[in-house]
Amino acid sequence: MEALQAGDAVRALALLDKAGALDPTDADVPLNRALALRMRGDLTGALRALDAALAIEPYSLLALLSKGALVEQLGRPRDAAKIFRNALKIAPPEAAAPPHLKPVLAHARQAVSKNTAAMNAYLRAQTAAARAKHGDADLSRFDECLDILSGAKKAYVQEPVFLTFPKLPPLTFYPRRHFPWMAALEAQADVIVDELVTQLKIYWDKFHPYMQIPAGAPLNQWAALNKSPDWSSLHLWRDGAKVAANCALFPQTAAILDGLPMADQPGFAPTAMFSVLQPRTAIPPHTGSSNTRLICHLPLIIPDGCRFRVGNDTRAWVMGESFVFDDTIEHEAWNDSDQLRAVLIFDVWNPLLTQAERELVSAMTTALNAYDAGG
Repeated sequence: MEALQAGDAVRALALLDKAGALDPTDADVPLNRALALRMRGDLTGALRALDAALAIEPYSLLALLSKGALVEQLGRPRDAAKIFRNALKIAPPEAAAPPHLKPVLAHARQAVSKNTAAMNAYLRAQTAAARAKHGDADLSRFDECLDILSGAKKAYVQEPVFLTFPKLPPLTFYPRRHFPWMAALEAQADVIVDELVTQLKIYWDKFHPYMQIPAGAPLNQWAALNKSPDWSSLHLWRDGAKVAANCALFPQTAAILDGLPMADQPGFAPTAMFSVLQPRTAIPPHTGSSNTRLICHLPLIIPDGCRFRVGNDTRAWVMGESFVFDDTIEHEAWNDSDQLRAVLIFDVWNPLLTQAERELVSAMTTALNAYDAGG
């Protein structure tokens, strides 16, 4: 190391050869040989040394970053971007990175981003002729596929925190055709809006922070919203039971909910609530509990500047238009306006479950609650 710091690559290589003979399993030896060889201008030899280091320690961040930089120097930016991408997968978060690595990691991210944009543009250009043959087709799924392949977007999957039912597709927003009751609900939206606006002024004290994480539990992304009125809710149904006192405050909304085919799992579903998001507030990315049921949003108070993302699909709430989504796919929400946002939220069965499967899921979760209650 003293020889390297003094710029004496010849002496350093001689000593490193001796060290390698003494311990051929030490990845630092070929890693430093690569540095010495680069000092001598032997880039090909340096690359072989880095490959030797990675053969010993495949997850060496420093070796990967060094190899990416060297391949880039050799005039192979696309290959370098692939190496940098692998390095970034094992790199610490930017804030936790050692100071000496931050500029190197920043360069790696920049190289990956540049290559991603170039690859994306190339793939779009090369598929343009085939695309032109299908001008009237909905190609949004293909577009997302291309973006995922190029690295422009992430491939989102279902991540239930409680119950995973296999072989249900990871659809973000479900087609309306699965929910024939949706139009009737939207036709009654004004009734719910009027009741909420009137009662919200009177019973705001009945709304409580949605996030209620107990002391000692990790807060993670919920630190800013835990026990905060910035995201508040009032439950009309909770974990499969009607909240009678709240339903009495909002009788028209409660009656409309009674006419909907909400999910039915004792001790678990349905849940139905008013969700209020204060101005300039964001709900961070998170996932829900089970893909056996989906979540319906009916917009009630929607100022400009409110958005909702599920996976790679982002949309604005539109008054009079409800939607149903799979909340086990990462989702988040924003209210970038200066007014509060309010929606009615409730859960329904995933329409791709058969009646038999629904009944068995209900029986299974009921049994699980009984099992847990037995200590």
